[in-house]
Amino acid sequence: MKSLNWRLIGPYRGGRVVAVAGHPNEKQVAYMGATGGGVWKTIDGGESWQNISDGFFTSGSVGAIAVSESNPEVLYVGMGEHTLRGNTINGDGVYKSTDGGKTWQHLGLQDTYHIGSVIIHPTNPDIVYVAAIGHAFGSNKERGVFRTKDGGKTWKKVLYKSPDVGAIDMTIDPTNPDVLYASTFEFRRLDWGVRSSGPGAGIYKTVDGGDNWTNITTNPGLPTGKNRGRIGIALSPAKPERVWAIIEAENNQTGVYRTDDAGATWQLVSQNAELHQRPWYYHHITADPKDSETVWIMNIGFWKSSDGGSNYTRVVTPHGDNHDLWIDPKDTNHLVQGNDGGATVSYNGGKTWSSIYNQPTAQMYHVITDNMFPYRVYGSQQDNSTVSVPSRSDNGAIHPAELYTVGGGESGYIAFNKDNPDLIYAANHHWISKLNMETNQISDVSVVPEDNYGYGSADIKYRFQWTFPIVVSPHNPDVVYATSSYVHRSSDQGKSWEVISPDLTRSDPATLEKTPTLDDPRIGKDWGPVVRDNTGVEWYGTIFAFEESKIKPGLLWAGSDDGYVHISTDNGKNWKNVTPKGLPKLTRVSIIEPSPHDPATAYVAATKYKQDDFHPYMYKTSDYGKTWKKITQGIPEDEFTRVIREDPKRKGLLYAGTEKGIYVSFNDGEQWQSLQLNLPLVPIHDLTIQDDDLVAATHGRSFWILDDLTLLHQLTPEIQKSSVHLFKPRETVRFRGGGSGPAIESRFGESDNLGINPPDGVVVRYYLKEAPKSEITMEFIDANGAVIKSYKSKTAAKSMPEPANEMRGPARERAKEIVVPAEAGGNTFVWEDMRYPNPAPLEGIVTHGSAKGPLVMPGKYMVRLTVDGNPYTEEFEIVKDPRNPITQEEYKEQFDLLVNIGKRVTELRSGVMDIRNMRQQLDEITKSSAGKKDRSITEMKDKLLRIEDQLVQVKAKANQDLTNYPVRLDTKLIRLAGFVEYGDAKPTKQHHEKYSELSKKLQEQLEKLEEVKSQLNQELTANI
Repeated sequence: MKSLNWRLIGPYRGGRVVAVAGHPNEKQVAYMGATGGGVWKTIDGGESWQNISDGFFTSGSVGAIAVSESNPEVLYVGMGEHTLRGNTINGDGVYKSTDGGKTWQHLGLQDTYHIGSVIIHPTNPDIVYVAAIGHAFGSNKERGVFRTKDGGKTWKKVLYKSPDVGAIDMTIDPTNPDVLYASTFEFRRLDWGVRSSGPGAGIYKTVDGGDNWTNITTNPGLPTGKNRGRIGIALSPAKPERVWAIIEAENNQTGVYRTDDAGATWQLVSQNAELHQRPWYYHHITADPKDSETVWIMNIGFWKSSDGGSNYTRVVTPHGDNHDLWIDPKDTNHLVQGNDGGATVSYNGGKTWSSIYNQPTAQMYHVITDNMFPYRVYGSQQDNSTVSVPSRSDNGAIHPAELYTVGGGESGYIAFNKDNPDLIYAANHHWISKLNMETNQISDVSVVPEDNYGYGSADIKYRFQWTFPIVVSPHNPDVVYATSSYVHRSSDQGKSWEVISPDLTRSDPATLEKTPTLDDPRIGKDWGPVVRDNTGVEWYGTIFAFEESKIKPGLLWAGSDDGYVHISTDNGKNWKNVTPKGLPKLTRVSIIEPSPHDPATAYVAATKYKQDDFHPYMYKTSDYGKTWKKITQGIPEDEFTRVIREDPKRKGLLYAGTEKGIYVSFNDGEQWQSLQLNLPLVPIHDLTIQDDDLVAATHGRSFWILDDLTLLHQLTPEIQKSSVHLFKPRETVRFRGGGSGPAIESRFGESDNLGINPPDGVVVRYYLKEAPKSEITMEFIDANGAVIKSYKSKTAAKSMPEPANEMRGPARERAKEIVVPAEAGGNTFVWEDMRYPNPAPLEGIVTHGSAKGPLVMPGKYMVRLTVDGNPYTEEFEIVKDPRNPITQEEYKEQFDLLVNIGKRVTELRSGVMDIRNMRQQLDEITKSSAGKKDRSITEMKDKLLRIEDQLVQVKAKANQDLTNYPVRLDTKLIRLAGFVEYGDAKPTKQHHEKYSELSKKLQEQLEKLEEVKSQLNQELTANI
């Protein structure tokens, strides 16, 4: 399988970033950590970003980044985001680089899971502090503040409260690095709630580098009360005795506090609600390194105070939901900022920012594709919008302008008739929009058009989870399903809805929050207790997975987030609980996949990580849910499974997406193996199969496509035992647009922010058990058995630079050499040009365009691979672009005309070669006559010159010389061929007429050449 490759199609639209850092000396260098996409570096001030963690990290979620001031080549990265929302991704400890991010070393602290802050000693990069939150969904002991004095070789836990209390933030005095402040955080997330405060949260101070800590949480002026939430803390480097803290507290004491005496006493300086809304997610604060009056606070808005923290003005950033800020200690107008739309850089104090549309770190939820050509990929991006991305482009690469939104919002499913996606349904939290692609109008078709934000699950009749399913029936495009705790169905495209099921969840009261009221303001034990947070992510007892069988109408499957699986075999009239017996209670059924081959078969992928259980759970039934079998063998025990899909072409070929990657099973789930290949390590939230491609919705690296599953369809254990195996190539579309290279080249010679097209041509894959002893060959053969093109493994097929088709176009150097790979294992060769041989070459002439052989027509062909003298053959088919109405007869007419033009170009060039040879012969006759001038020789040379002048432009030495010296028959024929094959189309009447005209003119010159040849032969005979 190593010959397969994933390709990134975008969007290049930044995902969530909660960690940034700049370089203290090089202003163009900065780093950012995505919440699912790893660590990225810019060396051009945010103009472009490159991932520097792939291949080293085993988690993509970054919580903190620190760059050493004393040695900026040293970086430390704390893994696991600290903004612990419902889709949070855990990390795996701390990584270190000593070469600016080129290479990395893992330093342990694997079980910390989420890290809020990393601080490096200002003069000693071996001394580092880590604030570890710990597990978000359970208790664990590896949390608190850790310190290393030997560069991460060993760690000591220097501040620890309990298995339920971690550390979230730290700040250090750069003038006295033994002084640090740290805040602790008591937080627990569950499937059905979030407890974001408690008595364990507080502020601690050390004056001896972390050996001892003093609890200053209740010092004068700080909030009173039992419970506190998230605390952000920042010391002013310009005035180290001044420290700010933004604190969530009981009794209306939430706000910004400041001490001017190193923590001894505090004062409340601001209760601006814009600064502390949703405190568990924000409460980020950063002090200006030069001005003790300036402090920044990050929330939905980005806020700056210039009066010590009392009053604030909003600074506009490219995206809302702001989380981290680095301020250049030498130039405080130089900022690096992280928000839920990516990372951005400013050099003027936030007046302008670099783009966030250059980071392919989108966190996608679900994915659906249409049946168009090329098919499009649709999904919803966290903290952004829905997006539709083409799977390939006519423009050489997938450009941002080819993407568009389709209604809905950040979190939901998208659904439509795959054969005709003119009506697109998209979810947005608890609502549904319908986009009419013809009118570009959006309407609301929500089952319940009501805003229920802030309400507890127990008080909502129809509980729609934040990512509730929407499904258009594969059998009737007017039928749409949506699920709350019930299954809802519309038979009129969302104009009305009916409930077709009972409550298909456990509806356990212990998991359903009651909304506090004036009469009963109590908050349940799994929520609050200071501030509640309920966006619908915490609504529980919902149907989280739903599908209708693609092969049996009315066969419906539903799975709940609290661990039930139900089936209806009569279009929703009756439902039966068929929950797998081995499925643990309250396990979230993430995806149900009805088999596309057998109506009795279905697959379930489930998760329990929100109860701190990270095991994979996948099951299969072959009898409509009567019995189930667990099918997780081969998937690591710490990789929970979000999605499972069955290949529609090969029964029992399964794909699974986990929190860390992708797996494949060739035996119906009995055994799994990695299908990661070149795909970055990232959570896979959804998968779909389209046109023999596997499309992945990653939660941190946008959309990726694995092209050509036909290899997996053919793969068997016997193949790996054979010495050589040639796979049957997939059906190849004669795609005239695009190719695998970018259409626009950047100043660095690489494509910027463009999705990658698939290879353009016939993709041939083959397996060699061992490297061959001799040269191997690959031949492409037409239906008549004639070899069209042949390539070898050792002798490169050279290709000439192509003259420009237009006067102002540059000559484009295509592949410099074409070599057939011959490595042990899987190999891939792409027959890119799919052309017959070019007309005979002619050196030393300048033309507009280049003479090419015609493209092969749609039809059946054969590839022959010869290894160590043994031939292996497979048939394949080239088909027309389905968007093109051209007929096979018209293809033949175009092909024949191009063949004829090519023949005439060859005849012309042969004539020029004859002229050159004849001129040489005449020169030799002149030499042999001792310099005597012969009038007949002079006449012949003149005739040859005049003939040649009509065939080729001999005076032109460079392309634009042809503006001075008119083009001749060679260019005219070459350009005519270009016009004829400009696209797949029937040649026009004028094409034929021009061919006849040019052929006639060529024939006239060739006949004149024959006359000179006859005269020359007579002269040669006379001189014998």
